[in-house]
Formats: sequence, structure tokens, C-alpha cells
Amino acid sequence: MQVSIACTEHNLKSRNGEDRLLSKQSSTAPNVVNAARAKFRTVAIIARSLGTFTPQHHISLKESTAKQTGMKYRNLGKSGLRVSCLGLGKYSGVVAERLMTIAYESGVNLFDTAEVYAAGKRSSLVITTKLYWGGNAHIWTFWLFFLLLFPGLKGSLQRLQLEYVDVVFANRPDSNTPMEEIVRAMTHVINQGMAMYWGTSRWSAMEIMEAYSVARQFNMIPPVCEQAEYHLFQREKVEVQLPELYHKIGVGAMTWSPLACGIISGKYGNGVPESSRASLKCYQWLKERIVSEEGRKQQNKLKDLSPIAERLGCTLPQLAVAWCLRNEGVSSVLLGSSTPEQLIENLGAIQVLPKMTSHVVNEIDNILRNKPYSKKDYRS
Repeated sequence: MQVSIACTEHNLKSRNGEDRLLSKQSSTAPNVVNAARAKFRTVAIIARSLGTFTPQHHISLKESTAKQTGMKYRNLGKSGLRVSCLGLGKYSGVVAERLMTIAYESGVNLFDTAEVYAAGKRSSLVITTKLYWGGNAHIWTFWLFFLLLFPGLKGSLQRLQLEYVDVVFANRPDSNTPMEEIVRAMTHVINQGMAMYWGTSRWSAMEIMEAYSVARQFNMIPPVCEQAEYHLFQREKVEVQLPELYHKIGVGAMTWSPLACGIISGKYGNGVPESSRASLKCYQWLKERIVSEEGRKQQNKLKDLSPIAERLGCTLPQLAVAWCLRNEGVSSVLLGSSTPEQLIENLGAIQVLPKMTSHVVNEIDNILRNKPYSKKDYRS
């Protein structure tokens, strides 16, 4: 099970008069803001140690951080849930606390990670849980969901000290389980008050559309978001398929791997360094991908993109992340960082976003030569 934490400022609605008073005073009381930051550091520590924490007050830093960093906030699809356009993805180990604090103080309110059981009152945290539907495909039926997944989700809520999560994601659909059973299970979770929305991860556009149709046919609840891979070399799904789904049924996009597992970082331009991730045995597949003919072509394209980054006054990773952000159909781009320096660099993409003019985007497209075309493009 994967748990994501989003400290979404639009959902920081206090549950008692004292909370509301502190929230009202936060814009004029620096010590209150500092207390909120300290509180989040505590949450970060808990996230690392898998302990528990119940804050008493909930203060948003949106007003103080957004003006300084330029962070943008977008709706998750056509739902009412607003998230920062940059989120923090994979992070763990001894630097987890530092990474989460840097991200939060930069205006990030979406934190996505595996097995993070930080807890707190519902009014200050937006929690999403990803259920891995795949695996033993033949056994995942609606009734076994109640015997296995339903108690598991309930147990997670107890560990989180929460009554419900905001979004439940079904990861990798199972072709052996009827779509009606998957949608019914997710609808049941929402109707039981255990979640507000449900979404998909690594589903095809056809599968998402089928889920929506089944939900409408049987008066159930459709998904609101799809998590998809998106970067300079992976464009079709996010730029063609998901926009059509957004306009038709309101499904939004939350994307991951903006640097293509580090391929776009620039460190593989002259091969695979011994200290890099691709040099590890468990990442042999990544090394093969980099040294392949297609991988060499991608590295050559990245070298051609470097002058554009230099002209814009940014690094290649910042250019790549800003390129993802320029797509307004993307609700949030999840960053994967292993060091504070890397995170700070990637967060700097927010400053590059205003420079992503149509002229710059066309320059990039002319180098990549992989722009997908939708039916609308062919008609025009």
C-alpha cells in the first residue's frame, strides 16, 4: 500500500473556534507561521519513523510561500481538491525530514511516498492511499476486496488516526476482475466515508473510460484522476489521451518521473558513471536503456537542449520540469529527490515556467521531434 500526504492549504479548515482564530492571525503573526513550520518538521520526523502525531492547530503557509516562490495551485482534475503544481515524490532515509521541510516551505502541499504513516487531524492533511490491484490477478474479486483490502484500508486509517483519506488510487487494473466490481468496491469505500475520491494509476484511457461508463450506468462514483509517467520522451498519454478524458469526463492528470529516472539529468551524456543509479545491479534495466541506440539518440537531443537551458538561465533538469509544468492539463508534477540540493534545483523550475513561451516550446519540439498529434490536429 502506498500513502501520499498533501498539506493542501485549501483544505485547512479548522474544526473549532480556537483553530479558526489562529488561522485568522497567521498572516500577521510570524511566530504562528514559525510554529506551523516547526509542526511540519515534526510531521516529517514522524513520516520517517512511522510514528504518530496529532497537531492541535493547522496553519497554512500558502500566502507567505506562494508569493516568494511563485508556486501555482491547480485543481485535481475537475474535483474541488487543489494541489501544488509541484509535489514531492520518492523520498526516504535520513534526509526525508529535510526534503519535506524544504518542499513545504517552498509552497509544495503534495507529498507522495510509499509506507508513510504520518498522522494528524483531517483538517490539516489530505491523505491518499494507493491500492495495488495487480499481483495475484485471479483472486482479486469484489468479495475478496472486503476480506483483504477493505480491512487493510481500515487498518491504515487507524494507524493514520484518520476517519478517511481524500483519494484512493487503484494501481494497475486487473483484466481478470470485472470493471463493475472494481468501481463498486471504490464506490463502497467512498460511501462508507473512508475516502472522498478515487483515482487510477497506470490505467489506459480505454480502461478509465470504461470505469466512468460503468459508474454512470450503475449510479456509482467515477475516478477523478490518473497518475501517469510524463517527460520529454514520454508524451502520448498525457498530451493526447488524458486531455480528451478531462474534457469528456473530468479526469485530471498527476504525473511522475519528469526526469525519466534520471536520464534527463544530464549525468549520462558521456556514459554511465560508477556512482550513478544506473550503475547499480538493481537498475540494470536503466543502464540498458541508456546505452541502447535509442538512449544514445536521447542523450544527443539533451545536448541540443542545453543551449536553450543556458539561454533561459536554468539547468537542464529545471528546463525539463518546467516543460512538464507548461502543460496546464497536468494538475501536479511529482518530483523524485534523493538530496536537498537536487530538490532545491528541481523546485527552481517554478521560476523557469514563465519563460516557457510558445517560441521556446516550439524550439524544444523541433529538437525532440516526438510531439504527438491529436484528432483535433489532424482536422485542422
